[in-house]
Amino acid sequence: MKKKLAIIGSGIAGLTFANFLKSYSEHEFIIYEKNESLPLDEGYGIQLSTNSIKILNKINFKNINKENLFNPFGVDFYGIDNKKICDLDLSQFNDDNCKYSTLKRSTLIEFLKDDIYNQHIRFGKKIKEVSELKGKILLKFDDNTNDLVDFVIGADGIFSNTRSFFEKKKHEPKFRKAIAFRKIIKFNDELNVNKKNISLLMGKNCHLVVYPINKKDEFNLVCIIRDNLINPKNTKDLIEKKVLNQNPNLRKIFDGETKSWPLYSTHHFIPSTNNKVFYIGDAFNGFLPTLAQGAGQSIESAYELFKLLKEEKLDIQKTYFKKRSKRALAVRKRANFNFFVFHFSSTFMQNIRNFLMKMLIKKKGFINYYLGTIYKN
Repeated sequence: MKKKLAIIGSGIAGLTFANFLKSYSEHEFIIYEKNESLPLDEGYGIQLSTNSIKILNKINFKNINKENLFNPFGVDFYGIDNKKICDLDLSQFNDDNCKYSTLKRSTLIEFLKDDIYNQHIRFGKKIKEVSELKGKILLKFDDNTNDLVDFVIGADGIFSNTRSFFEKKKHEPKFRKAIAFRKIIKFNDELNVNKKNISLLMGKNCHLVVYPINKKDEFNLVCIIRDNLINPKNTKDLIEKKVLNQNPNLRKIFDGETKSWPLYSTHHFIPSTNNKVFYIGDAFNGFLPTLAQGAGQSIESAYELFKLLKEEKLDIQKTYFKKRSKRALAVRKRANFNFFVFHFSSTFMQNIRNFLMKMLIKKKGFINYYLGTIYKN
């Protein structure tokens, strides 16, 4: 039966869900975005493993300009001093049509918006009030417009405003006493890493990730620093104290403007109390970036919910929450564990970690358990 849906938020999750609705259903939908435009200037990098590429290929991602993405061969692990520890072959998770890919977030947003931008997105829309009317949900926006819909899809991020209107139980993200820095850089030979791979450098209470995001010699740099007394206004001093003191040779890659943001994640999976309201992407659960699955899980959750709605399954809310929670828990455990082991402060613990990594990364059974179950889903 044809339904009308309101999608709140035009990030990766909301746009992916909208693309599937347009391509494979007759449902009506509108995306409501509180900002005045799509954030296409956000050129920082994202990683998409085969679990999300397989889904995106169903909406023709395989036809995207290959110059605008990169397929890294593997992940190289280093100490903060650039001494290589070991490497992981990513090609073992690939097939001919689905390959581990890195790209700019804006490249993916551009792709996802193409077929829906003009007819299906409304900008400058912030929910003011919600109510139920004749078995449907009435959404009132602060510009004095409204919409009556069958379902509401909250896709508005980890600090979801949608939840505040529908849920009594709070879903507060937790600050992880860490700050992340990002910027786009040109490859610097002084990094002394393989430019065709993802490079992960682990230091005391910090780690850096550098990887190519297209075939134009642009690279994404992410640096995560753990500190109990973070002052967002003093980020340059924090980089100097926590990173450059450990390896002064990294100074050049931090030249110029570097954007930063505090790291938050959610601890509990809380279902919607309204069977007509669903949460996808970070609005369902916000992950730490230490497994590089944020974008991938946004894509997965959007596709999972779409399939259930399309098939008109009974008790969709319960089925979706059970499946998504199980999947999100597996990802969260690994992301949290990585967050822990990447940042050992003692040399003794670093040496133990490095020894175990060298041993375990050669064991196919362990790699399939730890990463294969996530990447290939």
